Amino acid sequence: MINKKTRAEKCNLCCTRLDNFGVRIGGNPLLYDVNLHIHCGELTGIIGPNGAGKTTLLKAIVGEIPYSGNMNFLDAKGLRTGHPLIGYVPQRLDFGPGSPASVLDFCSACISNVPVWLSHPRRNRQRVLDNLTRVQAEHLMKRRVCELSGGELQRVLLACALDPVPNLLLLDEPVAGVDPRGLEIFYRMVSELRREHDLSIIMVSHDHGMISQYADRLILLDQTVLAAGTPAEVFRNQQFLNLFGSQWNTEIYHGQEAATTIHHPTGEVNS
Repeated sequence: MINKKTRAEKCNLCCTRLDNFGVRIGGNPLLYDVNLHIHCGELTGIIGPNGAGKTTLLKAIVGEIPYSGNMNFLDAKGLRTGHPLIGYVPQRLDFGPGSPASVLDFCSACISNVPVWLSHPRRNRQRVLDNLTRVQAEHLMKRRVCELSGGELQRVLLACALDPVPNLLLLDEPVAGVDPRGLEIFYRMVSELRREHDLSIIMVSHDHGMISQYADRLILLDQTVLAAGTPAEVFRNQQFLNLFGSQWNTEIYHGQEAATTIHHPTGEVNS
């Protein structure tokens, strides 16, 4: 794992590589021949139709389901250092309406082996507060988790996923069902965290317009990689047009033209 000092230097050379990556369940191929290079400092958006394998891809990367092929983390010198340290924010996490657990309880459980109902040591409380402050959620620390809105819960999950700071952050439709204002706040916050920590981020999204404004590049996935490149390049791709139609392409691309000038893509995504 790269240390925080290295991250602050923003090397843009570290890379998580998937080579011939695939998933089969019950003999059925869900993913095949997925080849991706995800560099530090990049936000990569994964788009595709329902059933394309987007969530399956993230679950395989995080180790929840078995996969074929190889995944390696390469440091700035190009040396293989094994499996990357991964932070993961799932699509949803359900809590019972009567759950008494507070945000402090939940976050403490993520960083400590001591049962949280026994005590909250001062050091842990400060660590949780620092983590929540990083995602603009410090005011939620004493709230019950079951009372949080969708957007508030996703920020809490993001705070937990960033401790320790990972090599690779996976976000599986983290703003599904969040109101437009909360959606924009979340995207901006993730973009700022990427720059601050030089994070490699993979975000699954169905909101093509919003992800195009913040992603350095997009991956069009339908069991395998159909297209990869800048948002403008993917929206022009015939595979995208075949799946989503020219009207989608026209509407998104016109809104994307201005946004592409602020992106700084580096390295290869698909090779």
